[in-house]
Amino acid sequence: MVSSAPLFYGVVVGYINLLVTIVSMVVQAVALIHCITQRGDAFQALGTLPKGAWLAIIAVCMVLTLLLGSTGIFGLIGIAAALIYLLDVRPGLRDLSDGKGFW
Repeated sequence: MVSSAPLFYGVVVGYINLLVTIVSMVVQAVALIHCITQRGDAFQALGTLPKGAWLAIIAVCMVLTLLLGSTGIFGLIGIAAALIYLLDVRPGLRDLSDGKGFW
């Protein structure tokens, strides 16, 4: 039986999965580092989950993404959690402060 896919199909898929995993780990690492550097009372003033909850969510998702890869359900949940933090919580925290900061 002759396959219609090129012989290097598996190699290309492997590189794409590696690239997606690296990008998702970087996004999750940025979210985790930002969360670590913020004050805990700012999360309460914002009306979101406490700082410890965000740290736990992002850290557990990072570990699961690292162990299971980014294309599984836990990897996708990890990317979603990091993006929710970065796109929703982070701007709120920035607005609570003076708007000037490292991030």
